[in-house]
Amino acid sequence: MSEVFQGYERQYCEISASLSRKCTSAAHLDGEQKKQKITEIKSGVEDAEGLIRKMDLEARSLQPSVKAGLLAKLREYKSDLNNLKAEVKRITSANLNKATREELLESGMADTLAVSADQKGRLIMSTDRLNQSSERIKESRRTMLETEELGVSILQDLHQQRQSLLHAHNTLHGVDDNIGKSRKILTAMSKRLDRNKWIIGSVIIALVLAILLILYFKLTH
Repeated sequence: MSEVFQGYERQYCEISASLSRKCTSAAHLDGEQKKQKITEIKSGVEDAEGLIRKMDLEARSLQPSVKAGLLAKLREYKSDLNNLKAEVKRITSANLNKATREELLESGMADTLAVSADQKGRLIMSTDRLNQSSERIKESRRTMLETEELGVSILQDLHQQRQSLLHAHNTLHGVDDNIGKSRKILTAMSKRLDRNKWIIGSVIIALVLAILLILYFKLTH
């Protein structure tokens, strides 16, 4: 396993455990203390998201046999982070509703004897629209992060493919060089063989002529 991935993983586990404790603590707080704790939790969630992205990039840069196991583990961490986000959302929503009620009480708008049913309906509708807008913003941000992660993953894959093509090109170039050298050697050997054939043929002819001359002299004398 990658030591870099293990380092990110250890940091994430520490942050996740800390966020769980802070969420439990925040649920029992009120007022400014709760707001401050929620701010700390949101900051921790952003750090955890950053570590998730780093682990994803590191896992995708490794060999397929190692990458598959790390990505499976990474999916568990993403699920854990989504659970933490849901808990933060629940705590934040409860705090927002309480703060809204307190603000209404302070301004006198929450006096049930003075507020009509129509006004209550409009207030509830406005709150719902506010919550829906917040959800759309969060969803857009999540989509943007997922798109960024996908883009980085594609770039990583393209880089690996480019490296493979360059390696294949260099290998073929080396094969071409070896074939060229072999062709030159074979050509030189062929020429040398032809030259040796002529030499051997000339020697044989000379020997035959010498023998014929010797026989001729013997026969004439």
